[in-house]
Order: sequence, then C-alpha cells, then structure tokens
Amino acid sequence: MKKKIFVRGPVLSQSGYGEQARFALRCLRSKEDLFDIYIAPINWGQTGWIWEDNQFRRWMDERIAITSDLITQQQFQPDLSLQITIPNEFQKLAPLNYGYTAGIETTNVSPNWLVKANEMDGMIVISEFAKTGFTDTIATAQNQQTGEETPYRLETDMTAVNYAVRNVEPEEIPNFELDKNFNFLVVSQMGPRKNMENTLLWWVEEFIDQNVGLIIKTNFKGSSQIDREFTHEYLTKLLERYPDRKCSVKLLHGDLTEGQMMGLYSHKKIKALINIAHGEGFGLPMFEAAQCGLPIITVGWGGQLDFLEHNGKKYFTEVDYELKPVQREAIWKGVLEEGTSWAFADQGSYKMSLRKVKKNYKGAKAKATQLKKIIQKEFAEEKQYEEFCNAIYNPSEEELEWMEELSKIEVL
Repeated sequence: MKKKIFVRGPVLSQSGYGEQARFALRCLRSKEDLFDIYIAPINWGQTGWIWEDNQFRRWMDERIAITSDLITQQQFQPDLSLQITIPNEFQKLAPLNYGYTAGIETTNVSPNWLVKANEMDGMIVISEFAKTGFTDTIATAQNQQTGEETPYRLETDMTAVNYAVRNVEPEEIPNFELDKNFNFLVVSQMGPRKNMENTLLWWVEEFIDQNVGLIIKTNFKGSSQIDREFTHEYLTKLLERYPDRKCSVKLLHGDLTEGQMMGLYSHKKIKALINIAHGEGFGLPMFEAAQCGLPIITVGWGGQLDFLEHNGKKYFTEVDYELKPVQREAIWKGVLEEGTSWAFADQGSYKMSLRKVKKNYKGAKAKATQLKKIIQKEFAEEKQYEEFCNAIYNPSEEELEWMEELSKIEVL
C-alpha cells in the first residue's frame, strides 16, 4: 500500500526554497509506486509564483486541488508529512514527520532550530555544509527549578542530499545583446548575505580600463517594473564613482524560464560566473552554471564545495576569505543569530582571481569542462532522487513484495 505523503512548502514560489520544494516533488514522483502525493503550497516572503505552463505545473495544480478538497471535507489522514521550510515552522502534521531545509549560511544554527529539528522523525538538508551547521551547534537549556544548564544538540537523523542535474535545452533570451566579447556573470538577489556591492565595485576597479562586461541577473524583492527601476537606480548610483570606466555593467532583471537560464550560462560571450556571497547553503546558480561548463569564481567555504570539489581536487578559481561575525543588519533573531560567523571575501584575492581567469581563460575553461563531466555523472537525477526518497521511506525487499501483492488484491 502506498504511503500518503503530505508535502507542505513553497512549491510555486520563485525562490531558492521554491526550487528546493519542486526538487523534492520530482524526487517523490520518481517513486509513485511508494508515495501518494498531496500538496499544500505556502508563500515565501515577497517572492512571486512561477508562471510556466507545463506538465509538471499542471500536475502540481491538480494535486493541490485534491489536497484542498480533502482538507476542507476533513477527510485527510496522511501517513507522512514532508515540510519544506525553515525549522521554526515545523509542525506535527502526521504520524511521521520529516523536515527539509536549506540550513543556514553561517557557522552555527539557531538553538531553536535544534529543538524543532529534534521534534521531527528525520531531517534532510541540501548539502554537507548545511548539515555541519546543525551538527556543530551545541546549545544549553536551563532547568527552571535548579538553574542548572544542560547542553543539547542534534539528535534526529539528518541526511544531506544535493540537487540533481536537469538536462534542460538552452533557450535564447529575447532582446538580450552583448557588446563585449568577454563577460562575467553574477546571478544573485540583492541583500546583506550576497555581498553584491563589493562584487560589483571590486570588479569595476579591476577592469576599469578594459573592454570587459559584467552581467548582473538580480532583483531586490520581485520581478515588477517598480523593482526593476529601483534596482537599476541603485546600481547606477554605485557606478557613479567610476564615470570614466571602459568596462560595462548590464542589468538583467525579471523572470526567465529554466531554458533561458541555461541559455544564459551557455552564452558564447559569457565566460565565467562570480559568487563571493558570505555563505551559500548549496549555491544553485553555481551548480547550474557548472553543469553547463562555465568556469566558477567563488570562496572556498559553503555548500558549493559539495560539487566544486571532487576527490580532493578543486575545480573552481578560489577566492580567499576570512570567517567573521555576521553583520548587524543581517541578524534575524531565531534564524540568523548574533554571534555566528560567515565568510568575508578578500578584496585582493578576488581581483587576482578575476585577473587569472581573464588572462588564462583556456585553463579555467578546461577545468570547468572536467567539472561538467563529473557533475553529469555524480549528480544524475536517478541517483539523487533515490537518495532523497530513501531518507524518508526505504522499504525492505519483503515489504515491497508484500505491497505488490496487496495492490493486486485491491485491484480485484
């Protein structure tokens, strides 16, 4: 008999957690002989919802409608729940409950996250880095009667499962023309964690007198025209410091399809992707760019190392960094805690890495081509889907035989 699994998460959101939720659904769909899938979508901040009309989206809409009807009729009794969100939001929704989170991009998680994670029957995270954030955190609880402090840590089982390669055909982006023949690419949302201001300004300082371009795929809060104008104005103001620069900066704002994103990573005039964020739970744009064979420039700390390193060898151009306390403006009590640290890229090393890739592009491209082959093999869909589903439900051979026999009886 199939397990009724209740998936609660931002499955329709245009966000990192939205991508994570849709990955989880693809994993579960690969085992439809084991899972009967029910979906309840949640919002994710101020992000918009995906707008592509395809078979997967129509399937999600159908499952959402079925789930909603069952809940309304008070006839819904799932066997398992899979909750895709930050641990603060975890709840007991079924006899067995599993949490799926991106973790936090700092050295330690919030003590509250340990409490909520330990209430789950199992946990899945998107990288070994995210897992380490939990396992390295030791918190203390005070006995209200004696005042004695007792340490506590992660106790529930936690599995790290990376994203899978998705072989999507590249598509052209309408009206997207590049004047420069050598362009760097940044794909990041604006915010304290992403370190976008330094990414831009230090890049301009390095190439101020060179015929080189920087493409920035970014936004602040969404894909609206108001957000586009605000983002453009913000970048323009930053660039006013360099009125005589020869290099160019181009803003790419708004929604792109998966195919158009692959087309961006595969564009013949785009030569490398840059990311010097303070931390990444996984770094999906870097993963997508790497699977397209695009050289990566990034710091040697974060979830991206799960796919940028292999057998002890680094397949990216590394930027030096220093672990320092999280900036005050990034603190989010109960989520991103004061006293934790993340990576601060070294300005000189960043500029040197940019210079190195530009000067020896042949070497950078050769390394990226090797990485592309590794990723295609090590992160294949079937392999990653299997790992994910096994972390939730991994029946024995005897159970599978019993389920098969039971299904035959039900058909009769």
